[in-house]
Amino acid sequence: MANHQKDFLFVLIKSLSKSEKRQFKIFASRLETSSNTKFIELFNILDKSESYDEKLILKSGIIKKVQLSNLKSYLYKQILVSIRLNIPSQNIRYQLREQIDFATILYNKGLYKQSLKILDKTKTQAIENDEKLMAYEIVEFEKLIESQYITRSIQGRADELVIQAKELNYQNTISSKLSNLSLQLYGIMLKTGYVKSDEEYTYIDDYFNKHISKLDENKFGFREKYWFYNASLWRSFLVQDFLGSYKFASKWVRLFYDNSNMIFLNPVFFLKGNNYLLESLYMLKYQTKFKKYLTLLEETIKDPRFPSNDNIASLAFLYTYNNKLNYHIMEGTFAESEYLIPEILSKLKTHNEHLDEHHEMLFFYKIASIYFGVGKYNESIFYLEKIINNKNLSMREDLMCFARILCLIAHYELGKDFYLETQLKNTYKFLIKMNDLHEVQKEIIRFLRNLNSIYPSDIKKEFIKMKERFVELEQNTYEKRAFLYLDIISWLESKIENRKISDIIKEKAKRSNR
Repeated sequence: MANHQKDFLFVLIKSLSKSEKRQFKIFASRLETSSNTKFIELFNILDKSESYDEKLILKSGIIKKVQLSNLKSYLYKQILVSIRLNIPSQNIRYQLREQIDFATILYNKGLYKQSLKILDKTKTQAIENDEKLMAYEIVEFEKLIESQYITRSIQGRADELVIQAKELNYQNTISSKLSNLSLQLYGIMLKTGYVKSDEEYTYIDDYFNKHISKLDENKFGFREKYWFYNASLWRSFLVQDFLGSYKFASKWVRLFYDNSNMIFLNPVFFLKGNNYLLESLYMLKYQTKFKKYLTLLEETIKDPRFPSNDNIASLAFLYTYNNKLNYHIMEGTFAESEYLIPEILSKLKTHNEHLDEHHEMLFFYKIASIYFGVGKYNESIFYLEKIINNKNLSMREDLMCFARILCLIAHYELGKDFYLETQLKNTYKFLIKMNDLHEVQKEIIRFLRNLNSIYPSDIKKEFIKMKERFVELEQNTYEKRAFLYLDIISWLESKIENRKISDIIKEKAKRSNR
């Protein structure tokens, strides 16, 4: 689990691969006459340490406390410089930035024609790879040189540069507006959550349409399309339009497959688009398409051309394994998915510095759901309590809420009446404080509170009655999402029919096989 309170230098050193550490030591040896310089010694101490310990550093005698901050800053910078010098040559952005730096060196030496030649070639590359911000920066640099030195290389050069600047500026402005809209919609999601009424739906719809009303999608290039699909997706998520989410996530992913070089240039955007597509398919219960796109995603990640670094590796793990669990939960194949749990727990440790607590807790919830599905209620409770006892999930009250509710049901299945009463009280107190309480959550609590007062002979009737109520709620657009966290209807059916919940879900999956 990522702990952002850790020392930044220590975290950076721990993120280095063996080859990066070796490259840094070679690089550092060029800076100083001796390998025993203070900053290399500090590097070695932190590299060997399991955790950041300032007392250990000071005890080594290499530095005084008042000097430590400056030494750490210097070491941090030198590590970044070393990594920068050894970045793989296939990264087009670094190639472009390097060429701009070369052109700047030539310009400063007064070698204007040589500088312009590099800039022109680099600008073509930038436009071909849809790096329009960098292309605009290059055009502005070309304008600067042309205004100081008359090259006479191309007739009408000034007009050409002005036209290019206007076109690139327009395209960058559209991308910026759409990326702003996407970020604003995401901010609304964090602040207020999904819409809960027709009034909120209308507000989001009007807000979105107001910002895109003057845009012409037919004139969009790759980046503008990407941000348009991104913003449209967030609008669909907010209003809980699952079909809309699928439509725009599908366009997002198709955009990358139609421009395959962009997959390798923008792997993070590609991975996120696939995750949203799979999430949309999960919401719609489209098992066949879900399996198809999950398999395609895994194959693309295995492609030798697909970039590899710590961030990408962590996201690839997060999105593939999260959706593998989703697939089994959707299919009801809980027993078949148990093998994934030790793999996930191991990989969580590997990627611990790059994943936030929310995603780790989300894995725990799905692991708990798998164990619940196979009837291993104690194991399910173990992982649910990890979520319930976490004090840092204030932004994800929905996850906390359903963890508590599933924990209640697991205690009920175990017949632990005393613990059930305690859990009921604690959950009820938690729900009262919640800002985003849905009718589904209220009904579940009412139902569970009344269970102990119902005569055994009447309990089946109560299950049937509650199933009918939840089936009714499932038709409500603003309540649907709750059933993705907790399939309360299938659980009730399992109690009514005295069958395993996994068998109930499997049958539903076969009937709705899409």
